[in-house]
Amino acid sequence: MNKFVSCFLLLLTALPLWAQKSTQPNIIYIFVDDLGYAELGSYGQTKIRTPHLDQLAREGMRFTQHYASTPVCAPSRCQLLTGKHSGHSYIRGNYELGGAADSLEAGQMPLHANAFTLGHLMQQAGYRTACIGKWGLGMHNTTGNPNRQGFGYFYGYLDQKQAHNHYPTHLWENDRWDTLRNPVFDVHRPFPKNIPEDEAFAYYRQGQDYALDKMAEKAQRFIAESKPKGTQPFFLYLTFTAPHVSLQAPPAAIQEYLGQFPEQPYYGEKSYAATRYPRATYAAMITYMDKKIGELLAQLKAQGIDENTLVIFSSDNGTTSMGGTDYAYFESVGPLRGLKMDVYEGGIRMPMLARWPGKIPSGRVTDHISAQYDVMATFCELLGVRPPETDGISFLPTLLGKASRQQPHEYLYFEYPERGGQVAVRMGNWKGVKRDLRTNRQVPWEIYDLSQDISESRNLAAQHPELAARFEAIVQREHQPTHIREWEFINPKFK
Repeated sequence: MNKFVSCFLLLLTALPLWAQKSTQPNIIYIFVDDLGYAELGSYGQTKIRTPHLDQLAREGMRFTQHYASTPVCAPSRCQLLTGKHSGHSYIRGNYELGGAADSLEAGQMPLHANAFTLGHLMQQAGYRTACIGKWGLGMHNTTGNPNRQGFGYFYGYLDQKQAHNHYPTHLWENDRWDTLRNPVFDVHRPFPKNIPEDEAFAYYRQGQDYALDKMAEKAQRFIAESKPKGTQPFFLYLTFTAPHVSLQAPPAAIQEYLGQFPEQPYYGEKSYAATRYPRATYAAMITYMDKKIGELLAQLKAQGIDENTLVIFSSDNGTTSMGGTDYAYFESVGPLRGLKMDVYEGGIRMPMLARWPGKIPSGRVTDHISAQYDVMATFCELLGVRPPETDGISFLPTLLGKASRQQPHEYLYFEYPERGGQVAVRMGNWKGVKRDLRTNRQVPWEIYDLSQDISESRNLAAQHPELAARFEAIVQREHQPTHIREWEFINPKFK
């Protein structure tokens, strides 16, 4: 019996589901791109303004120990959507197809045809579903098409390479190319030296249609089309692309920050678009994204559906050092070690906010250790159905203020095939990390006590050989061989 049939039968046999359809909440899961753990005011940011998300934190719950499944885009999205950690997931790295140019657009390795996603779950529970933003799990002409993966409506970037430009020539509406009012230009073009600087910088900010504006517009339309409480609920998977580089924002948004930071022009040394004001632009991207989320939250209230809508906010992985970003200046990961592409805390520990008026206690902070692959199990418990095969544990009790009923994780497991091959295990307050496994199969464990050393600066492996043995056993138990040679570094059967 395949996963579609088995899960559908589970839904049908869950007696309360259809009878209680009128009580099911709308759900908006907001997944932003490369936002660091400490880049919101509610997580300690002091230079970048995020008033609407800070209000979301005050009115809901803030998680301090919530994890992405992998520290880069495509696998993190796959694992969120399918409830599988990175040792079991079908997608484990950014496996790129085609090229960055429009004529070479081919996306990433697609999800397989029998994948079961959050979109499928919600459709089978009677929800209208939409994915708006960045997909990164297959083009429209593949098995990874979001319309074939549980989302009745899609708008945004199918190919995440195209999302390096926030003024693209087009976005996709379902399987249709939607032409925008932007010219063709290459954000990865080296900074020209033979023309005036003002003209050279202007090359990287051409266009009238900022992609995030288009996504927000489509999201507002989808919400506006929602039916009154008591009929069909909706699930919106909203995957905004800010603040992923290139550094590009509407001029008025950048203007709000000009003069507030010391600036040095960024000439494209670390790829992506050059910009005269990299710090102001980066801050503007986050604040502008926050503004658009604020507009969506205001819309929920205006439509009278605010109290029946669960809103969750998180990021796909940690902040980057590429493209002119300055994580040190903004203290983007706070005291954490590591960035995007690292299995240290800065690469995988994420902000997460959740708000559901009258259901989630306001102003709460929780230290519950959770991961994005828990979302499938959480939504299943919310709907009153048994989950399909998943690595997650529902955190619904924590959300509803019933921490005494919360089942904890024995451990969280992470593996990442890039940057030399990395694994990590979090078990209680203990964290084990291995790096460069491709080079040295016998590389020793690094072991940290996160309760005393959140910055992972004091390696206690010599004092705890028994933990190293336990971590090694977990890796051998949790890793399943992958279908891609490049991703197999735990136990390769080839030279």
